[in-house]
Amino acid sequence: MLCCVNPDCQNPRNSDKNNYCHSCRAELIPLLGGRYCPIQVLSDEGGFGRTYLAEDVHKLNECCVVKQFAPKLQGTGPLTKATQLFKQEASRLQELAEHPQIPTLLAYFEQNHYLFLVQQFIDGQNLLKEWETRGNYSEIEIREFLLDLLPVLKFIHVRGVIHRDIKPQNIIRRRSDGRLVLIDFGASKQLTATVQTKMGTVIGSHGYTALEQMQDGKAYPASDLFSLGATCFHLLTGVRPSQLWIKQGYGWVSSWRQYLTSPGKDGISVSIELGEVLDKLLQQDIQKRYQSADEVITDLTTRLPLSSSVPPTIITPTFTATRVNKEPVSSKLNKNLKSQLLLGSSILILGLGGVWYFQTRPHTMSEFSPSISSPIPSPKSVSETSFLPKSLKGHSSDVNSVAFSPDGTTLGSASDDKTIKLWNIASGEAIRTLEGHANWIWTVAFSPDSKTLASGSADKTIKLWNVETGKLIRTLQGHSDGITSVAFSPDGKILASGSASKDMKIKLWNVETGKLIRTLEGHTNGVQSVAFSPDGKTLASGSWDKTIKLWNLETGKLIRTLGGNAESILSVAFAPDGITLASGSSDKTIKLWNLKTGKLIHTLKGHKDKVNSVAFLPSANLNGVTLVSGSSDKTIKLWNPVIGKEIRTLETGSGYIYAVAISPDGQTIAGGGSGENILKIWEMN
Repeated sequence: MLCCVNPDCQNPRNSDKNNYCHSCRAELIPLLGGRYCPIQVLSDEGGFGRTYLAEDVHKLNECCVVKQFAPKLQGTGPLTKATQLFKQEASRLQELAEHPQIPTLLAYFEQNHYLFLVQQFIDGQNLLKEWETRGNYSEIEIREFLLDLLPVLKFIHVRGVIHRDIKPQNIIRRRSDGRLVLIDFGASKQLTATVQTKMGTVIGSHGYTALEQMQDGKAYPASDLFSLGATCFHLLTGVRPSQLWIKQGYGWVSSWRQYLTSPGKDGISVSIELGEVLDKLLQQDIQKRYQSADEVITDLTTRLPLSSSVPPTIITPTFTATRVNKEPVSSKLNKNLKSQLLLGSSILILGLGGVWYFQTRPHTMSEFSPSISSPIPSPKSVSETSFLPKSLKGHSSDVNSVAFSPDGTTLGSASDDKTIKLWNIASGEAIRTLEGHANWIWTVAFSPDSKTLASGSADKTIKLWNVETGKLIRTLQGHSDGITSVAFSPDGKILASGSASKDMKIKLWNVETGKLIRTLEGHTNGVQSVAFSPDGKTLASGSWDKTIKLWNLETGKLIRTLGGNAESILSVAFAPDGITLASGSSDKTIKLWNLKTGKLIHTLKGHKDKVNSVAFLPSANLNGVTLVSGSSDKTIKLWNPVIGKEIRTLETGSGYIYAVAISPDGQTIAGGGSGENILKIWEMN
């Protein structure tokens, strides 16, 4: 199905075959921003736009949320102002999305005189639907709710952002871990209010919105806390504040307790302590209300003893204004910061009925898995190494591919912003930007002599670049769909390329002449990844058809097909021994294969989302080599491939990880993906 994005359309759902809407006759837009296919209306903003469920066709039809703002403005001036405000708000949302309980901003753009904002889709149920299904919350559940959400409010308030519309519909309980996610920060609502100021429009929802916000249109951190209190009241009593507001305005807030035992309820009551917290949250007078999330947390954790049956509540990390991952880190500084991080992540025992609250610093890694017997490359074992990420700033959109030059001096990164950047690994500074592709760039690879860089793009072309000068050498054409992967043979004479689902082919090119050598056919869906064996005799390809194929490069014949994955293969990589192959899949697993026998060695499980990229640390043989994987679960994991065990997890802070690469000396890991810090490196000092 395809949705019409005319905000006035009464029946927007259409067949995929339609060119024009069957209802309003508007021309249909199959792909917003060239990649997001709207398939369902999630909500209507009253003629000022809609929110759609969409599929990202460049990310294997991954679900996302597209918010549309369709201002009905006269003249270019107001529209220009609205566009500027939209971009400012999108930038703010991108900053907020580094918090794990706020959806990641994926894109924003203007198309057909509409403004669009694309965010991560949260798989879960909003609290209104949850309440409708399960009924009223208990006092303990209200406390858990507050302790899970208040740190999120603290995070946004410290950054000068007021949500303005906190209510059960805008809080989702994430299915994967049960955590609460705050949604709908309302770029469209901010714009709507700006456009309609003369009409007295106020952002918010009647009954949940504080008095000062309703009367003056001004909102403060305390305004969000009133909305939080009204949300607690709704979940606790089952009475909607909006219904009470229609009848008596704010009169209900001073007598909210009467609804605890209203007819049809189960004789609900609350402790004096929780009642006092709710009283202070629901004060009409902003001066008498809680002024910060920290004040509420303090009262909840010092005045309210909890039952020992309550599961541990994880208080969200406190994010500081200056983050360690933004600064270059020396070995000496590594030691100092490691000590600070250990102190910052210590367990604080509050003595509240046996409940422990954990507080951690941002962008640190989880504790490592139990020790293993297999050796890890010297000088230090991975489990003894301190990893501190450093962000490389420059790309304006997702980084889809990263690659180290074989001489160890340069990092290349490819982005949806249609550029390739070359970075000095030692300094972390950008050397140059390569431009020339007409669409998103999905893949990059260095030649073995480090002199040439190959790039593949959604524009269906491959480009070869002179690394030293940044000049384009030549463009290779022949695929009928976007280029998803490129790889050089070990001798640098052949370039392999894989293409997306309308092509499904692998092509081998003569690097010196740019001529096509041969085309390998056999996959029944897009080819997502290609890799040469260390001896250059075999090519491995991973496909969306859920298979891996091994090809004889001398003859171009298929050697064998490896199956067993439940979903698409997204990445393949040869181990240095040339006998073992790793594959990452949409089914959240990594598989290790013996290429001599075609048998499965291990299935590695631990990622909670798609495994987009796998790479081996260099070594003479598999024994002692570490495997690295990057995932849409926002982590990079290090594995011992010998026994198939996880060694450690790098928490990336925010955003999916689409690509990982390891420097030739095995001392640096690069990760590219989405979110604010879309390109990071970890130095294993």
